[in-house]
Formats: sequence, structure tokens, C-alpha cells
Amino acid sequence: MEEKRQTALVTGASSGIGRETAIKLAGKGFQVIAAARRMERLEELARQVQGILPRRVDLSDIEDREKFCQYLSDLPEPVSVLVNNAGYSIRGAIEDVSLNDAKRLFEVNLFGLIRVTQACLPGMRALRFGTIVNISSMAGKFAFPMSGVYAASKYAVEAVSDALRIEVRPFGIRVVAIRPGFIATEFNDVGNEMTGDLLARTDPDYKPVYQASGAGVGKMFVNATVPGPELIADIILEAVMSDAPKTAYSAGFMSKVFLEQRATLDDDAFDRFLTETTGLTDLKV
Repeated sequence: MEEKRQTALVTGASSGIGRETAIKLAGKGFQVIAAARRMERLEELARQVQGILPRRVDLSDIEDREKFCQYLSDLPEPVSVLVNNAGYSIRGAIEDVSLNDAKRLFEVNLFGLIRVTQACLPGMRALRFGTIVNISSMAGKFAFPMSGVYAASKYAVEAVSDALRIEVRPFGIRVVAIRPGFIATEFNDVGNEMTGDLLARTDPDYKPVYQASGAGVGKMFVNATVPGPELIADIILEAVMSDAPKTAYSAGFMSKVFLEQRATLDDDAFDRFLTETTGLTDLKV
């Protein structure tokens, strides 16, 4: 790494993985732009940790996003480390998720990621080095029932990461995908809030599907220990500080189980595995 102070950008930095990553990067001497919607949390973080520069942005708002990207383009010292962490989940059968809700999710999880990356790349190219870390998910490799829209956004993040990695390697820029499993953060609470009461508004046909799937997933958490966001933040820091980071990293509750099955089973076998795991094998409505 360069000796001079570098600038890092972490989106979704007001809580969870983003917050812990911002703290760890600041601890390594980076000037960290911590970006998120909740400015009061960012300002509190900046008071607690030296080297944090809070910046409010709502990546779902196209105009706000463009103003933020202009700010990034005008920085006197370009961003050399970008952690695209901002994202959230909504749940529901494909038939139940409104197109407006799906579009807003994609604005944050995918289009915001692409646009912020575009804003940072000219500076990285000028430096001839940089690291881009895209927070995907184990759901970037398969989709749980009732999470198809969220998984679709993460599948897309994987595709963008794969293409970008090859495109910018000649400029000395590294691109890493991180695939967390279940992590103990506010992510689940936010997903519940954004989703609302599905059982109250779905067609009666779907109610047993939701209930069986929820019970199946719930069984996985019986007596489980779910790690906190520090686990993923440590992996991000490892990738950033490494001279040769891996293409992708995965960690978190159930990530090893599911990703190994996805990698070793053919499509039909994995479909059977996931259907059984989520409690839907014998369901007939």
C-alpha cells in the first residue's frame, strides 16, 4: 500500500457491516468517507472515530445520487478504496412484490453501486491502483423462496463484479466480491420494515407457502450462533490490505453449507436440496 494517506469510501456506513468497515479502515490510517442516509448516525460515528468524514446520500434518489457522485469526482484526493456496501432486502413471492418496490431496491443495490463505482474509477485509473469491494451475498449464487427480487439484485452485483474485475485489472485496480451468509445486524429488521405484513396482503393461496418457508428457514436458527458484522469487516480489511486479494470471499452463518452445495450439485439436485431445506418439498396447496 502507498505510504501517503489514502481516501476510502464506504456506502451504507451508518450501521452493521458498513459501520464496522469504516471504523477498521480509519484505524489503518485511511481518510474514510462514511456515506449513508442517516446523517445523525454518521455524525455520531465521526465524533467517536478519528478519520471519519460523514456524508449523507440516498442512493435510491437519482438526483441525490448524482450530487454525491459529483462530489466524489471533485475530491482533491481520489478514492482509492471503495466499499459498495449499501443495500437492503425485501421479501415476498414474485407475484406479491410490486414493480415499484423492486425498482427502488435495484436503485440502491445495483444502480447505485454501478454509479458510485463509475464516479470513483477515473481517479483510480489516474492513480493506477485501487480496490473495489462489492458486498454481494450468498444469495448472489442462489435464491431462497420469497427472496427472488433481492437475490436478483445480488446476482447482478456478481455479474458486474466479474466483468469489472477483468476490465480494470490493466490499470492496477482490484475488484473483490464478498458473499456474507446470515449476519447479526439491522439488515433483517430493515427487510421486515420494507416488506411489511406479507401474510395480511397476499392471496390465501400463498399463505401456506409463506408459512412453510418461514418455518423451514426458522429451523436453521434453532440453537444457532450468528456472527456479528465484525466478521465481514475483518474480511474486507484483509482484502483491501492484501497484495493479492482473492476474487471472492464468503463467511457467515450457513454460507459454507449453501455455497458448497450450490458449487457441487447440478441445478436439479440443488433445487431439490433448497426445496427440502426450506420445508416446501411436500407442500401441496
